[in-house]
Amino acid sequence: MSNSLTYKYPKIFKLENGKKLRNLEIAYQTFGTLNDKKDNVIWACHALTANADVLDWWKGLFGSKALFNPEEHFIVCANILGSHYGTTNPLSTNPVTGQPYYLSFPEFTIRDMAEIHQLLAVHLGIHTIKTLIGGSLGGQQALEWSISKKIIIENLILVATNAVHSPWGIAFNESQRLAIATDRTFFANQPNGGLKGLKTARSIALLSYRTYEAYNETQLESVNDKVADFRASSYQNYQGEKLCNRFNAYSYWYLSKAMDSHNVGRGRKSIVDALRLVKTNTLVIGIENDILFPITEQQFLAQHIENATFSSIKCAYGHDGFLIETDKLTNIIGHFLKENINKKVIKLQHIA
Repeated sequence: MSNSLTYKYPKIFKLENGKKLRNLEIAYQTFGTLNDKKDNVIWACHALTANADVLDWWKGLFGSKALFNPEEHFIVCANILGSHYGTTNPLSTNPVTGQPYYLSFPEFTIRDMAEIHQLLAVHLGIHTIKTLIGGSLGGQQALEWSISKKIIIENLILVATNAVHSPWGIAFNESQRLAIATDRTFFANQPNGGLKGLKTARSIALLSYRTYEAYNETQLESVNDKVADFRASSYQNYQGEKLCNRFNAYSYWYLSKAMDSHNVGRGRKSIVDALRLVKTNTLVIGIENDILFPITEQQFLAQHIENATFSSIKCAYGHDGFLIETDKLTNIIGHFLKENINKKVIKLQHIA
């Protein structure tokens, strides 16, 4: 059983920067049934341009008969603040003006995203999450959830993510925003504004998601006499157009800024001290040739989160491997969860 729903938050939401959002709406999907004990919740935090349909974009890890399946679990995935897919975003109507926000939308952070989704969890009557999981920007959200301790989390799974967004990652995001800003229509306050710039931005982003090896495997020419119309060129154009057909430049602009804001040390003693606040069973997974979120960032998380387990994946596709290598993720995560169940049983036997 699956449901696509919207939660209309009845109060004014105050962002981390002090600005306020009225008429906040959160689009979300649920799959499966919440059991009587309310202890079968799997909550997935999605990445930059994904949506709440986790069974669609994380196939193999989520889905019928998968590790996280609706037959056994109550799966929740909520669309993030600022996104194109139903949650309040720059194309939403500003209640003050009666017109879409566009570039007057207030800037927000990863911490705001996490806070909003915790409000949704309370609305759903969920106070304990069996497993909270996220990759990339989704992992950044999941980490902030676990530090805030507003919801009990039994198992935390962080994939291809970090404690603070790097200068390298920020530089990639700024390059994409520069591309969007070259499109004059972006400043024209229209729903399709900035799409040419967005196409270029996506092409830039894709280079950070993949690797030299991946392009050699999929875009290498089979003949030697070409001087134009290369497969790699067509692929970049195709991927840019594909995003333009399903997303908007304003959401992309704001979401990239939110990613840049990620720093668990902000307002806390330090990054390391913030990570020490995470007390849940934690699994950190890195991808060995990820150039956007290098594996050293996941090793740092595992080093400073108390009793965290670290694992790595080999994948020619780099950062996008967290969406592609679902068989490897299933094996690693399944083993981790089974180990924790065994630890609980041993602990209970010891107490008895």
